[in-house]
Amino acid sequence: QLEVEVVDVTGKTIDGPVRLDISVIDQNDNRPMFKEGPYVGHVMEGSPTGTTVMRMTAFDADDSSTDNALLRYNILKQTPTKPSPNMFYIDPEKGDIVTVVSPVLLDRETMETPKYELVIEAKDMGGLDVGLTGTATATILIDDKNDHPPEFTKKEFQATVKEGVTGVIVNLTVGDRDDPATGAWRAVYTIINGNPGQSFEIHTNPQTNEGMLSVVKPLDYEISAFHTLLIKVENEDPLIPDIAYGPSSTATVQITVEDVNEGPVFHPNPMTVTKQENIPIGSVVLTVNATDPDTLQHQTIRYSVYKDPAGWLEINPTNGTIGTTAILDRESPHVQNNIYTALFLAIDSGNPPATGTGTLHITLEDVNDNVPSLYPTLAKVCDDAKDLRVVVLGASDKDLHPNTDPFKFELSKQSGPEKLWRITKLNNTHAQVILLQNLKKANYNIPISVTDSGKPPLTNNTELKLQVCSCKKSKMDCSATDALHISMTLILLSLFSLFCKSFP
Repeated sequence: QLEVEVVDVTGKTIDGPVRLDISVIDQNDNRPMFKEGPYVGHVMEGSPTGTTVMRMTAFDADDSSTDNALLRYNILKQTPTKPSPNMFYIDPEKGDIVTVVSPVLLDRETMETPKYELVIEAKDMGGLDVGLTGTATATILIDDKNDHPPEFTKKEFQATVKEGVTGVIVNLTVGDRDDPATGAWRAVYTIINGNPGQSFEIHTNPQTNEGMLSVVKPLDYEISAFHTLLIKVENEDPLIPDIAYGPSSTATVQITVEDVNEGPVFHPNPMTVTKQENIPIGSVVLTVNATDPDTLQHQTIRYSVYKDPAGWLEINPTNGTIGTTAILDRESPHVQNNIYTALFLAIDSGNPPATGTGTLHITLEDVNDNVPSLYPTLAKVCDDAKDLRVVVLGASDKDLHPNTDPFKFELSKQSGPEKLWRITKLNNTHAQVILLQNLKKANYNIPISVTDSGKPPLTNNTELKLQVCSCKKSKMDCSATDALHISMTLILLSLFSLFCKSFP
């Protein structure tokens, strides 16, 4: 749009201004362009003729109101050209690509490749020969649908497994013409007969699609030497409605169980028995019972000791009778929580021999076979002490109640006209020794007996060593300047007092 006016030489307007409109007429100088690539479309195999796959749209910068931007589309080339050189058609005005072959030809499993490439041309000027062109490549993928059921490569598979063994025993092979990258190809296996004890499981190998049949519960040859399984295979995805699983989607697996020499089994295991400690050597503890699972081989069993930590036991190799070879001691360090544990072997006559292990727990009942012990056995006191309570004595016993406390503490008779000490019970386990007068600096042996409450009771005779020391400036001197202050008469009286009660 311009404004035009006429002026003279002096610049005076003679005419105007007048508006002048100039129209620029479009020239076809822009080619069509495909700007939205890459162009990839999908169509399911077996789709009906005329199924739309994708749309191709080009852009032309020329005037859209003229033929300069009026586009028409055309397929220049199809790769590959089988099974038909004209598998697809493109709507020249809209750019929609549709299938033009029958569903039978659109079969992914019979094609050279499931991928087709189309060279698409867009031409302006309404497709006239004088029009400008632009091209793009459309990739069309034929998608798989589950139109082929998996089929076993043979009707019967064989497997051999040793009894007592678990793990994969055979791989079942199948074929499936569907796409391996899809659920239409991936197989799912099921044992439909022959597995009442759930001894077998089957899983799919994700790389090969094979069915890995495994034994998960050990098989017993003596129960059954042969097993027959019926197995079916299906796909993860359902088949299309007009396709069904046929006879080839089931197979039989014949499994042979090989006999293995199994070790004898103890009944029960562990074995438990209760005995008093200190029973006589040679006493019978228990007769064990072990049986051989290999009932068809008629083997004999011999017994032996495997672990006997204290060396107390022996076993008859023929009849399994366990006897003692030493005194059973509940207080032994080999006894834990009153229980002594030993292990025994049962060995069959197979070739090679097989061994079973049995555990024996002997609960030992307590017997009063331990004298109480006294502590401490040494005491010190000053010769001028005002507190004549010398020491508190305690007693302990390795036995259990009622063979331990309450303890009875007694003091042997003292020689001479004057009594020098006495013992007083504090509680069931402790007593106190008290001097009746200050003594001269010396070492004294005080005979004391302590008796437990067992039936019959046991007594321990011991001596408390009493050191009477001189004490000056809070320092105690206990060097024995005098001879041992005890006479032979006192020793004899002490021995006699073991059978007497204490005096108050």
